[in-house]
Amino acid sequence: MPFKLLKGACVSDAQKTAFAFSGSLDATFDKVWQLFARGVADRHASERHPTLATVGVDGTAQMRTVVLRAVDREASMLEFHTDLKSMKVSEIEAEPSCSMHVWNPKSKLQMRLRATAEILKGEAVDHIWARVPEGSRRAYGGSPLPGTPLKQPEEFESGFERERFAVVRLSLQSIETLCLAPEQHYRAVFKREDNWSGQWLAP
Repeated sequence: MPFKLLKGACVSDAQKTAFAFSGSLDATFDKVWQLFARGVADRHASERHPTLATVGVDGTAQMRTVVLRAVDREASMLEFHTDLKSMKVSEIEAEPSCSMHVWNPKSKLQMRLRATAEILKGEAVDHIWARVPEGSRRAYGGSPLPGTPLKQPEEFESGFERERFAVVRLSLQSIETLCLAPEQHYRAVFKREDNWSGQWLAP
């Protein structure tokens, strides 16, 4: 794709290098998975805390921040952990279709994911629970249940309950990207049904 300078843009050599991926479908797809992997490995990475959107039990759109815990490019899969009693579990069980949004400020890359979610629990996640740090286990349990109205915050008593630990596995169906590169904006979509080949879109 030819280099096309946006009106008023002045691009340095360093910026050209940083955004070199943006004009190639293959390089953009590789970049997405590199960033996902970084989100799992680096607790300071922006990809570590994506926004998950589900359909609420009342039919309204619901969003919340989750913590990316595992990625598998070959399987087109992402995972995060949750309390089995959280509302997102009920929402996913009622409607598995969901979306996720990720923004990388350094690469000026927006990633919008469409996925089908699955709840894993019980013995199926024993090996994952074994790797959860002791301090983090307190996020899965406590009384009363998540979302229960309280008169005072102190009414909630934390404490982990192994049976309430669950893993949400997202099977990706599409990945749409928008890169706000200084010389030109690039938008693309990659679909599982097209074997992730990629298609440019008007930004």
